[in-house]
Amino acid sequence: MENSAKVNAGNLSDSEACISIIEKTTNMVCVSTDEENIILNPQFEDGLNNWTGRGCKIALHDSMGDGKILPKSGKFFAAATERTQSWNGIQQDITGRVQRKLAYEVTALVRIFGNNVNTSDLRVTLYVQKPDLREQYIGIANVQATNKDWAQMQGKFLLNDSPSKVIVYFEGPAAGTDILLNSLVIKHAAKTPPSPPPNFENVAFGVNIIENSNLDNGTNGWSPLGNCTLSVGTGSPRVIPPMARDSLGPHESLSGRYILVTNRTQTWMGPSQTITEKLKLYLTYQVSAWVRTSSGSHGPQNVGISLSVDGQWVNGGQTEVADSRWHEIGGSFRIEKQPSNVFVYIQGPVSGVDLMVAGLQIFPVDRQARFRYLRKQTDKIRKRDVTLKFSGVDTCEYTFVKVTQIENDFPIGSCITRTNIDNEDFVDFFVQHFNWAVFGNELKWFWTEPQKGNFNYKDADDMLELCQKYKIDIRGHCIFWEVDGNVQQWVKSLNKNDLMTAVQNRLNGLLSRYKGKFKHYDVNNEMLHGSFYQDRLGKDIRANMFKNAHQLDPSVNLFVNDYHVEDGCDTNSSPEKYMQQILDLQDQGAPVGGIGIQGHIDSPIGPIVCSALDKLATIGLPIWFTELDVSSTNEYVRGDDLEVMLREAMAHPAVDGVMLWGFWELFMSRDNAHLVNAEGEVNEAGRRFIDLKQEWLSHSHGHVDEQGEFNFRGFSGMYNVEVVTLEKVTSKTFFVDKGDSSLVISIDL
Repeated sequence: MENSAKVNAGNLSDSEACISIIEKTTNMVCVSTDEENIILNPQFEDGLNNWTGRGCKIALHDSMGDGKILPKSGKFFAAATERTQSWNGIQQDITGRVQRKLAYEVTALVRIFGNNVNTSDLRVTLYVQKPDLREQYIGIANVQATNKDWAQMQGKFLLNDSPSKVIVYFEGPAAGTDILLNSLVIKHAAKTPPSPPPNFENVAFGVNIIENSNLDNGTNGWSPLGNCTLSVGTGSPRVIPPMARDSLGPHESLSGRYILVTNRTQTWMGPSQTITEKLKLYLTYQVSAWVRTSSGSHGPQNVGISLSVDGQWVNGGQTEVADSRWHEIGGSFRIEKQPSNVFVYIQGPVSGVDLMVAGLQIFPVDRQARFRYLRKQTDKIRKRDVTLKFSGVDTCEYTFVKVTQIENDFPIGSCITRTNIDNEDFVDFFVQHFNWAVFGNELKWFWTEPQKGNFNYKDADDMLELCQKYKIDIRGHCIFWEVDGNVQQWVKSLNKNDLMTAVQNRLNGLLSRYKGKFKHYDVNNEMLHGSFYQDRLGKDIRANMFKNAHQLDPSVNLFVNDYHVEDGCDTNSSPEKYMQQILDLQDQGAPVGGIGIQGHIDSPIGPIVCSALDKLATIGLPIWFTELDVSSTNEYVRGDDLEVMLREAMAHPAVDGVMLWGFWELFMSRDNAHLVNAEGEVNEAGRRFIDLKQEWLSHSHGHVDEQGEFNFRGFSGMYNVEVVTLEKVTSKTFFVDKGDSSLVISIDL
């Protein structure tokens, strides 16, 4: 999981950023001549007027390469040449031609030219300078450009405030490679029509689509992938794997037969089956099987259920097999574009290791049935019985009481960025719907100290001020990041002693500055996926980070934080490995105060998520989803995915909070994950989120009983009660704390 090399940029990517790069690449040509184009001289018909080089020269051409390179559109193209840095390229100043809070779409025709280079990543970037001279770089789109043909790149951007300077430019290839630009169009983005709800009529939920899964007919329906050998053995489990039991429809026990795969000479070899005609678009499929490997001295083996979708690999679930027992494997997938060929195969162990597969099940999941169960669980876990005991006025059976919950105090928060808070529409939605915040990048070390001794706390200070103004609690993310690719270069260059000093300075500087300001800190992010500090400073450094952080700010709760813990698709971060890591830290005296599950998840399955939560809950620490986002091109399906995750969280007693990793289009780490479109329109997924928040507010009304009391059952949080007697109407507020036992609240009218 990576971030951009530009630490002051707004285009940091993947799981740890809140500004997304919306990009599409295609070889189709679609050049607009629309008058709305804000680019001047977009096809170079007026020479190079309005264009300049960014650290390099530019030249106008009607052909290059002995006539082999011709413009795709129009008569001319420009070349950025004599480039000595990757950021050199062709640019145009568009200051004053873009409006704040409007989404713009960008379309360009590009290619590269140079000796000994065939392909290169080419990017279109927006340089923004604010009135206070702060700078921002926004990645708009990128494409793998070639020296063979023109490529189209498309993207979108939005400015939250009114900058003093805006420049669009092309960059990316190594020094010495020319960037060629044939045309550029930037215009107000057309509104994307809302998705229609998918048609799930006549779906056989919980019914296995795998042919001959129980091997009643030998290996009929199965094919070996590669030159391996398939045969049938007996002695496998007869019970359905636990994570699949709640999702399957009426089912019989398994047969006890399994596919034995021998003569494997490649990791990808195993049994396969074509399922193209059995799949329905936008349905979420659960995957389940028992797997085992032959005994031997090969060490732990990864086993995965994979799909080939028109040649693209799709992860259907993984597990690590380190002994001769049968292991459950569970996962999920969804197809959102009509495929020509889909087959499933089981693979993973190294050459020479025999593989055994029993009871493979692939079936569509009835999410609504799971939701009905989760509603009941949520009522049990999150609500308590409340008695309002009135005094100060005569009450009788005619006294009417209306109880309205104003706010549920269960933490539901979101990631925000510094640039977001310049957009008042964003801020309005944020403060209305969230009670916690986390900063996308602005607290990370590479942001607060991009060069040694060059500190930038201004962005975090601004965001902290906003949260304090609206009484929003904040998670501190993160003190350190264990993944090598997310450590700034000056830190990497330090020797062991200097690195240890820098680590202590980081702890002292951050936690002293913000002492008492943050409720949580993610101490050392993604320790299951990286080991930068541990490799250089020894295995005690992780526990010492926790200890030192606690000494500097005893009030803050210190978290571990990692990804793919809850979805069954990554053997590096299985719940078991996460649990062992936490226990090891505790054995070293680390004051671990909470378990962070990031929650960047695809096609989530409730029972799989719940299984991970159940395992982690045995440690006894609070669990938070810290960076939740879901992605689907269909807003209804995206809403379903989000509802799965939020309902599983609310229905699980060990979960104490949920943080979304953003909600606003163009400011998220994943495409097709937003709840609010770029210009502020709430989409179907966003409406689902709002509806869930409303569902988790308790309201009641009726008359007082003979003792002058009124009873109801409700969520914890802030309430208003309106009492109507024969003499007057009185309103009071009261608070219901979390708890299991009945609560009596005295209200003096």
